[in-house]
Amino acid sequence: MTADRPAWLDAGQMSPLDDKLGIRITDHDPDHVVATMPVEGNQQPFGLLHGGATCSLVETVGSWAAALGAGPGRQAVGVELNVSYLRAATEGVVTAVATPVRRGRTLATFTIEVTDEQGRVTATARLTCMLLAT
Repeated sequence: MTADRPAWLDAGQMSPLDDKLGIRITDHDPDHVVATMPVEGNQQPFGLLHGGATCSLVETVGSWAAALGAGPGRQAVGVELNVSYLRAATEGVVTAVATPVRRGRTLATFTIEVTDEQGRVTATARLTCMLLAT
């Protein structure tokens, strides 16, 4: 990790869907969060990475970025997700990187770029999260 994970945010506590898809947070600092996901087991019938799996990956990495920025006693809830698929991934691992566009008191927006193991962009996304008190 580039920065130490805050004690109040435990990345070992991933959602059941993240566990099923094999999503792992691999790096973070105040300006980016990185997560990976295997293609194997997350394909659609034609052998390509499923778009729904890609959406789950970008929602996860963006939500973690929003939660890190929101701080303790707050939670991030996705309210808008837009994903464009640019290239098919058929094997290996894809990596998603979330960077902030705007961090406000009640809303935070991030761009997320998904790449394959050759560094080719497979998808781009924008996620907006509402920041709520817990």
